[in-house]
Amino acid sequence: MTHFFEFEADFVDSLRCIPMQVRLKLDTCGIKLKLNQWNQFSQEERQTLVERPCNTEETIQEYREFLRQLVQNHTGELATDLPVEENPPWMDDQNIPESVKNKAREFDIAMTPHQWENLLPVQRFALIKLSRSSHENKNFLPALKEFHVI
Repeated sequence: MTHFFEFEADFVDSLRCIPMQVRLKLDTCGIKLKLNQWNQFSQEERQTLVERPCNTEETIQEYREFLRQLVQNHTGELATDLPVEENPPWMDDQNIPESVKNKAREFDIAMTPHQWENLLPVQRFALIKLSRSSHENKNFLPALKEFHVI
C-alpha cells in the first residue's frame, strides 16, 4: 500500500520530490539519492520506487540493486553508498532524538515519550528527517499536527 503524508501533498502527484516513504527505503538499503538523480527517473520508475517493497533482507537487497541500476542508467554515475544503521532511531520508540526535541521546542512544544511511542516508525522517521538542520524543515509543524502530537 502506498501512503503519502498530508504534508507531502504539494508534490506527490508529480513525485517531483522524494517522498518520505522512499527516503526511508533509501536509509534502509544504504543508498544516497540526490534530487537531481531522482528527477532524471521516469514517472513510472519513481512510482516503482514508491511501491517496491524494502523491508526484508531479500527485498532490501533487490531494492538496492534496482536503485543502483537506475542511477547508473540515467546518470552514468555510481550510486553513493550510505551506512545502514543497525538500530535506527526511528525504530526506537523509547528515546526521542535530540534533534526532534529541539525542533519541537522551537514551536514551544514538549513532545512526551508517550507521544513518541505511539507514532509509527515511518512517522518517527519523518520527524527525524524534518528536524535536521540540513533539511528544509517547513513541514515539521504540519507533520506534528498530522501525527496528532499537537
